[in-house]
Amino acid sequence: MSKVAIVYWSGTGHTKKMAEAVKAGAESKGAEVTLFAPADFDGAKVQLFDAIAFGCPAYGAQMGAEVLEELEFQPMFDRVKGALDGKKVALFGSWGWGNGAWMNDWAAACKEAGVLMQHEPVICKEEPDAAALAACKELGASLI
Repeated sequence: MSKVAIVYWSGTGHTKKMAEAVKAGAESKGAEVTLFAPADFDGAKVQLFDAIAFGCPAYGAQMGAEVLEELEFQPMFDRVKGALDGKKVALFGSWGWGNGAWMNDWAAACKEAGVLMQHEPVICKEEPDAAALAACKELGASLI
C-alpha cells in the first residue's frame, strides 16, 4: 500500500478543503494518507512516505507580492526540500489576489532543486469550486 503525506497550511480554510480533496483522491486509489500541519512535518518524516503533496495559499503582507506563508510553511519546506529526492511530489493552494505567481515561483524552485513533480500544481482563487476540488482529487490519485 502506498503511503502519502499531505502537508498544508490554511488560514481561511480554502487550502484545507483542497487538502481533504487530495486525500480523497489518494485514498480512492488505495493509499494510506496522513495529513500534517507544517509544524508536525520534518525531513525525517519524508522517508516514511512514498509521495507527498504540499499545500499552501498565496500569502503576502499588505496584499504585496505573493509568497508562501512565511512563519510556518516556508521554513518547513526549506528544511525538507533537500530530502525530497526520489519522492513523488505535488503542490496545491489558493489565492485571493494577484494572478497565482506564487505557485509558478514555488514549482520553479522545486524543479531547480531536483524535486520530482508528479502532477501540475492545482490552484484556485478563493474558495475551491467543484472543478478545483475535482482537480485536487486527480492530483491525489496521481500520487499513487
